[in-house]
Amino acid sequence: MAYRLKETGFAKRIIGVDNDPQNLSKAKELGWIDDAMLLEDAIAQTELIIIAIPVDATLKLLPALMEKIGNQVVMDVGSTKKMICDAVAKSAHRKRFVATHPMWGTEKSGPEAVVKDAFKTRVAVICDKENSDADAVALVERLYTTIGMRLVYMDAASHDVHAAYVSHISHVASYALSLTVLEKEKEEDAIFELASGGFESTVRLAKSNPDMWVPIFMQNKDNVLDVLNEHISQLRKFKSCLEKENYEYLTELIQNANKIKRILK
Repeated sequence: MAYRLKETGFAKRIIGVDNDPQNLSKAKELGWIDDAMLLEDAIAQTELIIIAIPVDATLKLLPALMEKIGNQVVMDVGSTKKMICDAVAKSAHRKRFVATHPMWGTEKSGPEAVVKDAFKTRVAVICDKENSDADAVALVERLYTTIGMRLVYMDAASHDVHAAYVSHISHVASYALSLTVLEKEKEEDAIFELASGGFESTVRLAKSNPDMWVPIFMQNKDNVLDVLNEHISQLRKFKSCLEKENYEYLTELIQNANKIKRILK
C-alpha cells in the first residue's frame, strides 16, 4: 500500500512504524517509506494512520492509539472487522476511525514482497460507515479509488460472514490440502514432481504466515466453523459418490460447482 500511495501521488510523505528495525531499514532502502520512527513521534506528523498488522495486534494497539490522536484519521486493513470495531466503539475519537478491508493480498510478507500493481480493480470494503465522520470516510474513499479499487459498504458483522465464505475458508482448505499431500509425500516421492499448475495454485495460500492467519481464524471462529461444516458436508458427498460408484450424482455435483462461472469469469 505504501508503494501504491507513493506511485499514485496520494501521499507526499510516508512514515513507517514497525517493531522490527530490519523491516523499517529495508522499506526505507527500497523507497517504500520516507522516514522510520516510533509511533508516538509519528502520530503528531501525520494526517492519516494506516494500521496494517495482524488483527490480534490491532485489537491491542487500536484502542490506546485512538486516545492519542487529535483530528487525524485512522484506518485499518484487517481481514476481520466486528471485534475491531467493537474494541473502539466507546472511544471518544471513534468517528475518526474508518474500518476497512482491501480484498487483496498474497501469501508473501515483508517489505521485499511488494507487488507493484497491487489492489487495481479489486474490492475495498468499508464497514459501519455511519459510525465515522464524513470527512474521514471521504479521505479513505479517495485513497482506495486513487489506487484503483472498487468500493463496497456493509456492516462489520456481515463483512465477517462474507469474508469467511470467500477468503477464510480458502485458507483453511489450502492448509489442509497441503498437510494431506505432505503426509502422503512421505510414501510417494513422485507427488511433487508431478504437481501441476492446478495443484500449485490451490495450495499457494498454504504459504501464508500463521502469525497473520491464526488470529483471523480466532476472531472469526463462529463464521469459519459454519462454512467449514458446509465444506466438510460437500467433501462427504464426493467421497460417497466414489465409494458407491455413483458417477451420475458425481457429475451432477461437478455441474453444480461449474455454476461458479457465472460469478467468477
